Amino acid sequence: MHQRARSAEDKARRADDLLKAAEALASELGGVRYITLAAVTERAGLHRTGVRRYYASKEELLLELAERGWGQWRDAIKDAVKDAIKSGAADRAGPAHRPAPSRSRLGPAQTAAVVSQTLVALPVFCDLLTHATLYLEGDVDIERARRYKTNSFAAHDEIAATLDHASTMTVEQITSLLAAAIMLAAGLWQVSHPTPTLAALYEQEPRWGHVALDFSPRLTGLLEACAVGLGGT
Repeated sequence: MHQRARSAEDKARRADDLLKAAEALASELGGVRYITLAAVTERAGLHRTGVRRYYASKEELLLELAERGWGQWRDAIKDAVKDAIKSGAADRAGPAHRPAPSRSRLGPAQTAAVVSQTLVALPVFCDLLTHATLYLEGDVDIERARRYKTNSFAAHDEIAATLDHASTMTVEQITSLLAAAIMLAAGLWQVSHPTPTLAALYEQEPRWGHVALDFSPRLTGLLEACAVGLGGT
């Protein structure tokens, strides 16, 4: 028999179990559009009605997953910046608008690589960037939407500050790069993960299949071009 969570710790753990189950199913099925609350609760080992004790709707659960994704991206950026500087993959000389740094800084191309590589490592988050904008934020109550906006903006600002500290790019250039990264990651992920109907269509019409872009190299190339262009302004 399934027992109700009897403490705040139990409730938090079971809520986290539901998030992990949703993320795993989205990865296995090819996107969050394919998951159902019934499948999530079954994967998490809860009764099919148990999810309502933790999330009011599928949209609220997915928005929570998107919010967690922002935190994961923030942490991944911090780790990637440390690794890039430690490995020596940075420039010693700063651009004209900054004095020559006493330590290595990431140039525009290296900054773009950090941003793209960390996004590629979070495929469900990239998928959710589309859904959050399209409907998730609007299909929950205002206080839940406020919490998502508050925490996602806070994570974004931490990412920008981390890159500003480590990069030769200005904070204004980094903010523009992040805006491009979010839009490109959201759009390219959807295009590169077609629905079964479109996948079958591309097999029948190979000349249309080119739109099913390879996500990682296309995102990396476009962000590098964007960063280099911004860094030259």
